[in-house]
Amino acid sequence: AVGSRRRRRLAPLNEDNGRFLLLAALIAAYLSAGATVFSALESPSEAAAQLRWNRTLHNFSRIFNISLPELRAFLRSYEAAMAAGIRVDALRPRWDFPGAFYFVGTVVSTIGFGMTTPATVAGKVFLIVYGLFGCAGTILFFNLFLERIISLLAFIMKACYERQLRRSGLLPPNFRKGPAVSGVGSLVGWKPSVYHVMLILGIFAIALSCCASAMYTAVEGWNYVDSLYYCFVTFSTIGFGDLVSNQNAVYQHQGLYRFGNFMFILMGVCCIYSLFNVISIVIKQILNWVLKKFECRCCPKCHKSSTRLSRRNAITPGARLRRHNVARDADGQYDSDTEGRRLSGEMISMRELTASSKVSLAILQKQLSETANGYPRNVCINTRQNGFSAGVGALAIMNNRLAETSDSR
Repeated sequence: AVGSRRRRRLAPLNEDNGRFLLLAALIAAYLSAGATVFSALESPSEAAAQLRWNRTLHNFSRIFNISLPELRAFLRSYEAAMAAGIRVDALRPRWDFPGAFYFVGTVVSTIGFGMTTPATVAGKVFLIVYGLFGCAGTILFFNLFLERIISLLAFIMKACYERQLRRSGLLPPNFRKGPAVSGVGSLVGWKPSVYHVMLILGIFAIALSCCASAMYTAVEGWNYVDSLYYCFVTFSTIGFGDLVSNQNAVYQHQGLYRFGNFMFILMGVCCIYSLFNVISIVIKQILNWVLKKFECRCCPKCHKSSTRLSRRNAITPGARLRRHNVARDADGQYDSDTEGRRLSGEMISMRELTASSKVSLAILQKQLSETANGYPRNVCINTRQNGFSAGVGALAIMNNRLAETSDSR
């Protein structure tokens, strides 16, 4: 009775809750470590800059015979003018149509540079309503972009994979591809590796950032490191606003530069958003691995039994069951003798091995047939799952389209 009560108390701490708590602890530790590093790096520079500014302020007050309160009042007016977008050098107007279009683009993409902000009450109220629908629609656009870029990468990687199989002789030479079908149906038979997709997106993001940085270095006059810093801050929608492109009054080939700046920011944000989602899937897999290791260490009986089974059987029934989980759902339950042997941990019988071979052959024939004729759009799913069991948003897209995520849930 005491054991059942303990199990009832610990029941809410399932795998999902454990993963959430572990991720929260890791994020807290990551934030603390980042705050420690940045504090150690930037605090001495800030203190030195403050000391230099105080020395300059006192020297200016003494040389020009201006009192410190009057000088500070003048500097406060200058800070207010800077916040309103007024600079000593000539800049382009902030609220003409190109400037306003640049502003709304940073709003809906959640970049938020902060160099332009509405000053009127009507503008602030309109921004609340405008940003509510604009940010939601832009996030939907990012998710749709993620879905299509994963489908495109999967199509290319699948074609390369089939070409490799033809060269190795695993596919017949007269094997013909089915018609290209977009969506989930084209990815039923084969799914790309999440690590390969992460590598491709990472290479594309680095190449895009390098090209954009070269443009900003040539046009804006920044050094290359500052341009790379601006690209990451902008593409990741952090948007500090310490460096902002396209702010001078006049540029050489201004129209072409504005178009290139817009395209680089659009492609960069979409690419980095997709890359962040793929990295989040990898982090989720690492959390699952940590939870499994922690569970095995906390349960010595389970650890001993799994070690004993791995020593007795070269092919364990549990491993075969996990490998052919899809086949079991498609072809029904096995007989009682096979199921009993699978649960008891005994050696696999000849009857079970024969059934496993037949099921594997049937699955292979079915996959080859669907590949040749085009995959169906409707994917068979477990009827016991509800509509939110596969996740929502970007995680659901990644779970449906990448190989490693399908078996991790």
